Amino acid sequence: MHINVLTLFPQMVEDALSYGVIGKAIEQGLVTVKCINPRDFAENKHQRVDDKPFGGGPGMVMMYDPLFRALRSIGQTAETGPVLCMSPQGDTLCQHHCNEWAQLPQITLVCGRYEGIDQRFIEAHVDQEISIGDYVISGGEMAACVVIDATIRQLAGVLGDSESAETDSFMTGQLGMPQYTRSELLGQSGVPAVLLSGHHQAIDSWRQEQAKQLTQHRRPDLLEGTSEGH
Repeated sequence: MHINVLTLFPQMVEDALSYGVIGKAIEQGLVTVKCINPRDFAENKHQRVDDKPFGGGPGMVMMYDPLFRALRSIGQTAETGPVLCMSPQGDTLCQHHCNEWAQLPQITLVCGRYEGIDQRFIEAHVDQEISIGDYVISGGEMAACVVIDATIRQLAGVLGDSESAETDSFMTGQLGMPQYTRSELLGQSGVPAVLLSGHHQAIDSWRQEQAKQLTQHRRPDLLEGTSEGH
């Protein structure tokens, strides 16, 4: 899989993706990530990529021209995957989005900054706007990294255990179950007896019931099939 990221801060994205299983996946060539800086495609004296909004108002807006040239440099075609724009106005990111993108050969993420992006670029070149929640952050880079991380996790060979992703929260339409492990300070106190029984069928049943109860308590909308984005 190949991922393009249009960003004014390539180092921010590259650094964030250099750790853990995602960093290893990139090192091993399971996925490639290329950052393209729209500032490199600004054809004005000071390499400006933003300007005042028409109609007045606070802040600046990312200009159409540098973004268009940056996107064009990728050789984007209908066959190379969707263009996704990180935006608080977008569809709320859900696991099913990441599962679908992981099946594609390529996706392109556009990271906004300032007060936003010229709407003409969005309308002409963006396939889907994506939000990671009902709040505003300083730019789309961290949101793009969330999308990339959640998508790359679904690729074969990225996780040490192929079943890890399958048991994650949201993969089965509910939250994950509680987990316990060894502690020199606590010993086995507080650990449910069934987990120490060695009875695999009983353990599986307990975990499924715990996941269901936790979901019912914290996210009943998931069990009802009414969560946003589904």
